[in-house]
Amino acid sequence: MTEPDKIEVDQFLPYPPAQVWRILVDPDLMARWLMPNDFKPVVGHQFTFQAKPMPALHFAGTIHCEVLAVEPERLLQITWADRSGSGLDSVVTWRLVPEGRGTRMLMEHSGFDLDSPFQAVAHRTMGSGWRSSVVRSMLTVLEQES
Repeated sequence: MTEPDKIEVDQFLPYPPAQVWRILVDPDLMARWLMPNDFKPVVGHQFTFQAKPMPALHFAGTIHCEVLAVEPERLLQITWADRSGSGLDSVVTWRLVPEGRGTRMLMEHSGFDLDSPFQAVAHRTMGSGWRSSVVRSMLTVLEQES
């Protein structure tokens, strides 16, 4: 059962773990399915994602991140924080599990305070985004890179 303060995605991708891993850790490929960034797959590396600002929600558009864990072709974990006043300080974890000729991708975005109006909206918005448009974008990039 999913905990209410987490977003979880369980998605089969018909590509081997090495290909899925590549789009998770190559900053140019990541920019194509997620957001522009200055990511490096090195524990401790601090980087940012650049999203569309949402002034009505007091979101400046910059997401501050740090790489927490890297296990090639298996695990990537990063912090995900908005420093424009929302208090959102969360963790995103991708786990890759070989499955047949493809990969089971398990993504978890945790740490939302659902008592915060901004974070409750972010949880709903990001939850639908992770499950639909992000997964579709990942599949498009995987197809293009095959």
